[in-house]
Amino acid sequence: MNILWDFDGTLFDTYPAYTHAFLTVVGEHIPEKEIYQNLKVSFAHAVRYYAVSSDKEAEIKEIIKKLVPADLKPFDQVEEILKFADKNVIMTHKKRAQVLDILQHYGWEKYFVDMVAGDDGFPRKPDAASYKYLHNKHGVDLAIGDRELDLLPAKELGISTCMFQGQCKAADYQLENYADFFKLDFLVTKQ
Repeated sequence: MNILWDFDGTLFDTYPAYTHAFLTVVGEHIPEKEIYQNLKVSFAHAVRYYAVSSDKEAEIKEIIKKLVPADLKPFDQVEEILKFADKNVIMTHKKRAQVLDILQHYGWEKYFVDMVAGDDGFPRKPDAASYKYLHNKHGVDLAIGDRELDLLPAKELGISTCMFQGQCKAADYQLENYADFFKLDFLVTKQ
């Protein structure tokens, strides 16, 4: 089985650190859970939602830029799935160097055969160009993401989709935690 992974919020639980950065700059009068939910839509959405000035946005980005890999933890039991897969690939809007730093910190670069990163020149999700590239090269069986935006390109290409910690119409499967991955019907039909 070949799996395409989103990075932020899917492989790594990065949103708590991003939420804290946002909260530090925008102010603690906004409930943390609300910021988290708006960031999950997208960083740009949260900036628009809270009418963040360009100076404040730059300040938030600077705090995020200073995060170290140890600040960004992988989700529990995701490594078992990485070990299980024949091939793992990543499609992320994050810059390649940042992703590689985090993967190397955890010794996870060995699990991935390919990646399309934000600085590789592909259009942003939900455009399917990066997914098509990875699918043509690696024969992706399943795409896993934490936002509908992560699943729509896979759906367009006829790839099975799995939503992590959320729900959307584009998801063929949904997981709240990775401990339940091996119970998916998809795996029964593939084996």
